[in-house]
Amino acid sequence: MKRPAHIVAPKTLTPSPPVPEPEAVVSPPPAGEEEKPDPTRYGDWVKKGIAIDF
Repeated sequence: MKRPAHIVAPKTLTPSPPVPEPEAVVSPPPAGEEEKPDPTRYGDWVKKGIAIDF
């Protein structure tokens, strides 16, 4: 977004450094949970990709 024409930046203002890209966070499943079924899918019906209980 640009500043309005009537507002002038101070001479002491320096450009901001570029913002670093965030690193991807990959977390393993909790211990003992690797082979258990997804609780929202276990025992529920799936209708149009949404888990329902009734």
